[in-house]
Amino acid sequence: MTNISTQTENETAIESTTKTIPQYHVVLLDDNEHTYEYVIEMLTGIFGHSAQTAFEMAVIVDTQKRVVVYTTYKERAEQKKRQIENYGADWRIPSCKGSMSAYIETA
Repeated sequence: MTNISTQTENETAIESTTKTIPQYHVVLLDDNEHTYEYVIEMLTGIFGHSAQTAFEMAVIVDTQKRVVVYTTYKERAEQKKRQIENYGADWRIPSCKGSMSAYIETA
């Protein structure tokens, strides 16, 4: 008895491909209306950064006017951006009107 194996072209041409999910940066913008304490509190609360990392980011945003605070996939970056924008005013500054600003950009 003879075994005859037949395979279709599709079965022999199976390829393994890996797709990567595009990454996005969450960028925090400087505005001179929030204290370092506010920035540190916000970054530790929203992103889970250490106080030291948050302080370093606060210095960067203060001196360079922007800082990348998080990198992730698009939907999560948009969520984190909204959390920054909804964080609220800095209670330490009576004239502060609201949250800091942020945007997302491709990584």
